[in-house]
Amino acid sequence: MAGVPKTPGPGQVPPAHLRVTHQDRENVVEHVKAAYAEGRFDKLEFDDRLERAMTARTHGDLVPIMNELYGPEAVPKAVAFPHAPSSVTVPAESNERLGAALAHGLPLVGFPILGPLLLLLTGGKTSAYIRKHALEALNFQITVVGASVLLPLTVIGVVLLPFIWVAAVILSIVGGVAALTEGNFRYPLTIRLVK
Repeated sequence: MAGVPKTPGPGQVPPAHLRVTHQDRENVVEHVKAAYAEGRFDKLEFDDRLERAMTARTHGDLVPIMNELYGPEAVPKAVAFPHAPSSVTVPAESNERLGAALAHGLPLVGFPILGPLLLLLTGGKTSAYIRKHALEALNFQITVVGASVLLPLTVIGVVLLPFIWVAAVILSIVGGVAALTEGNFRYPLTIRLVK
């Protein structure tokens, strides 16, 4: 069809104006982490590239980061493979772990949806670790609040509601501890509306 842009094939860099997905950003972040773990640049340069990758809107924002890592001639090859080397992981900084734990803990002090959302919108822009935990906590809190509103409409729901609240408190604590110890944590029975 005339006028319909073609999707870039394997090994081709997408047009610079094309909007990026979360997965595109995450792939570049993995490349940046791998390069940092190899000692190719210092913490300040790592933070700069990480922030640029997490806040990228178009492929034109991501390509310069990949050029810095691999050179212009290697970018199509680097962009083409779906994931960076997964064997190399950079440990989360202490402030990242604390921010991720706050995403799980703020609901316990009265900010069930607002707490994880604030951390997602602030720390999640520069840290993939905070973003992952804040998204998980946000989706869980949306599920709990939704259940708290809908379940009282039934007799069984009224009986189940206190158990759900106790389980939510326990799971939030477990999630916070997992975030502090650099663990992966997924809440059970959660509707993941926010991606």
